[in-house]
Amino acid sequence: MGVHPTTVIQGEIDIADDVEIGPYCLIQGNVKIGKGNFVEGHVTLGSRYGVLEIGENNKFAPGAVIGGPPQDVNYRAEPTRLKIGNNNVFREFSTVNIATAKADRETTIGDGNYLMAYTHVGHDCKLGNHIVIANDTHLGGHTIIEDNVVIGGVCAFNQFIRVGKSAFIAGSSAVNKDILPFSRAQGNYAVSRATNKIGLQRKGYSQEEIDEIHRAIRIILMGTDTVEEALQRIRKECAPGPNIDYLTSFIRDSKRGIAK
Repeated sequence: MGVHPTTVIQGEIDIADDVEIGPYCLIQGNVKIGKGNFVEGHVTLGSRYGVLEIGENNKFAPGAVIGGPPQDVNYRAEPTRLKIGNNNVFREFSTVNIATAKADRETTIGDGNYLMAYTHVGHDCKLGNHIVIANDTHLGGHTIIEDNVVIGGVCAFNQFIRVGKSAFIAGSSAVNKDILPFSRAQGNYAVSRATNKIGLQRKGYSQEEIDEIHRAIRIILMGTDTVEEALQRIRKECAPGPNIDYLTSFIRDSKRGIAK
């Protein structure tokens, strides 16, 4: 383990032997750091509240503050958690908070995500895998971002938003309803406007899969059908399969409503 002598480490800290920690960092509270992590200078990990668990091979750029208490006036120092997976990048001044005691008491970030400078992940958020979030985008508490989502810069998410997998959200969007999987969304407030065809191609979806997804998304977005009428049309007009099943389940499970 290479720890710069100006770094302060205090509390119940478990750091793997090969972790590299740069100058003027603060690691405090109850923190576990797995193998292969690289922590640059002026990074804060953990706080006097809760638990921070970091997997392997993550990178933390200067100014990142990871595992701080939730920005919730009702938080009363409950022993909640932030759990981070493997191979994530947290760029300059990104912030991620532990959870409140209101749900399952855990904020989670999966594997292979890239959070650019000044991004914020609020309490109780759930991020999947291989997500890219561009600069100065902020996720309100309890936001769910599923796998392979790309989010542009300077976006703002209300609490309890869900973004379906392989969606794309353009920069400077404000999001107050759920974003359809496989779609491209934009606006203030953001709405799904088209199928994310290029993103799906890049992720290895076949042309047949993309065509079926596109057909279903057009049914949802175009015309004057109610959501239930659109779902009935999808069942009749689209070939069944896991992508269509997932899309229709996402719509049925939406609590905020679909942004369309």
